[in-house]
Amino acid sequence: MKEGTNRSRIDRPVGFLFAVCLLGICPVNASATEDWVEMLSGVKAKGKVTSIRQAEKEFDFEVTLGNQTRVNTFAFSQVHAVTIDGKRHVLTEKHAVRGETRVIRSESELLALIDSAGRTPPDWFASTPLDYPNTLDVSWPMRPPNRQWNNQANVGQYLWDIIYPNPSRWRSGTRLVHHEMTLHKHSPELLARDMQTLGRMYFQLFQDYPRAAFWLRQLHPLPNNNLKIELAECYWRLGCESMAMELLAASPLPVQAIKLLGDMGQTDRAIQLGKSALSTSQAHAACMLAGDACRQAGRYPDAIQFYEQVLSLPHFRNPAVTDRFHSRAKDSIEAIRLVDQADVRNVADGTYRDSSIGYTGPVDVEVVVSDHRIDDIRVTRHTEKQFYAALTDTPKQILAKQSVQGIDGTTGATITSQAIVNATAKALAKGNPK
Repeated sequence: MKEGTNRSRIDRPVGFLFAVCLLGICPVNASATEDWVEMLSGVKAKGKVTSIRQAEKEFDFEVTLGNQTRVNTFAFSQVHAVTIDGKRHVLTEKHAVRGETRVIRSESELLALIDSAGRTPPDWFASTPLDYPNTLDVSWPMRPPNRQWNNQANVGQYLWDIIYPNPSRWRSGTRLVHHEMTLHKHSPELLARDMQTLGRMYFQLFQDYPRAAFWLRQLHPLPNNNLKIELAECYWRLGCESMAMELLAASPLPVQAIKLLGDMGQTDRAIQLGKSALSTSQAHAACMLAGDACRQAGRYPDAIQFYEQVLSLPHFRNPAVTDRFHSRAKDSIEAIRLVDQADVRNVADGTYRDSSIGYTGPVDVEVVVSDHRIDDIRVTRHTEKQFYAALTDTPKQILAKQSVQGIDGTTGATITSQAIVNATAKALAKGNPK
């Protein structure tokens, strides 16, 4: 990269770069000469590098949205790579942790990353059409005008039934929620609901933690503790554990925090939270999550104890719910007891299949082993609805680790993730009969 001779004047906008100041969304004008920036988080953006300052280790990046142009300044330390005139330059190396990219950042570095990502559209945004049924009521009131469920009229129900279960629609659904913000810019209540929805979509569907954090941070205060847990996870995954722990210092924590505490290595605290919920209506979920946290840490006797606790808890009024919890607990216990047999180093070459109970029913997987390595994992059949990124993220982690041990379940779809892990363990064990 050659140093520029001129330094452009930087106009720091107060609002967002796309959906600027909640004024609306403008499509990105793409051209063949555009440059690319790849953030350490994996977020990509296209625009134009207008000035490079080697001494300060920073550069200016210009993005045009419709008839508006904004310039952001990026420190080299924030950016993995930049492509200028077709040539790619790596500025900061990535460090692989748990099969994914993670770096350590200070609070100021993290806030700068979140701000810059939130002002920049995803690379797929401009090419994604605003596509929704003509029957959809885009005014999206807080409460549907009637109680009858209609996913072709109510936006929330459309997202739940049509968008979330269909990955091919995630981008158009996200664009729709951006559009909703332009319609609700004068309604604080609706706008807050839109931003919450958008933050959770970036978090759960795309695992785009900078943009998820950007939108969740617009909510003052966060309306519930579950959103605090999601924002804390964003901070942690983006490399600032101190900011995550600050949010996790709140009391009482919801049972959903058990998973994040386990992911962060705070296993004892996860166990404590799981035990504290034993006398509540969340006892079954808390025991499963605490068991998963112990299992991830390799504390198998503790994990089995929690899973067995699920089997001894009072039954639900709906027998089907009890059966699902019991099946998941039994599958998890079986997978732990098969952990040695499921070690791919001892598994013969071949294709193996098995299943485990997910949220709504069996999740079938197919595992291909070649030369004592896992070559491929596929979910071949399932009936899950709100599986979010679990169907791709969990197999990716198993492939990266070449093991079913220490896998971090996908937030928002932990049950589906664990079903994939359990089914994979059972399948691999078939190739190592003892």
